[in-house]
Amino acid sequence: MIITNKKLFSKEILKALLKLIVAGVLIGVLKKHDVIIAGILGLKLLYNINKEIIQPKTNKNWLLIIGMLLTGFGGIIGEYWGVSNGYWEYHEVGRELPLWLPFAWMLAFYFLYKLEANLIPTLKNQSSKNKIILAIILALILPAFGEVITIYLGVWTYFWPYQILGVPLYAFICLVFVHMLVYVILNFICKKYKIKDIVYN
Repeated sequence: MIITNKKLFSKEILKALLKLIVAGVLIGVLKKHDVIIAGILGLKLLYNINKEIIQPKTNKNWLLIIGMLLTGFGGIIGEYWGVSNGYWEYHEVGRELPLWLPFAWMLAFYFLYKLEANLIPTLKNQSSKNKIILAIILALILPAFGEVITIYLGVWTYFWPYQILGVPLYAFICLVFVHMLVYVILNFICKKYKIKDIVYN
């Protein structure tokens, strides 16, 4: 995977890291107030939907809605499974699962999709193989980076072993699995309905 525009690539990665830091600190500072976090993330989600789907008169990106719903649904199932089995727990909220979780999962999809769409043009060879490699690398590193921030701000704790900065190996695998499962589904939809999309075909 050769990058032709390293300056643009680096700029997009730095912007992504800054967004993760802001989101992580926001969730960490407001961790006791999951309703407020849910409200903020919900408004951000509505803003993104309005910008990408409602406002444009043409080229409405319905893949974003499908991807966000799939990721949100899959993420909540995983969260319920993990908390119910004692693999991790959330702190300082009056419920097992904070209300902001589905919005966070949906926004995580949006975040990775937009980043991939911005980074793919910097690749010398934009083959399916290179796009998949890029998607796996981003899904492996960036969500975990965001998790490290929230873990160190006391939002939740993992009880799985083999941890790197509080994030266990199993969590890395799960994050990549969820993202790539959605990736495969959206790739299939694009092929079946002949949808042109920079990320999925």
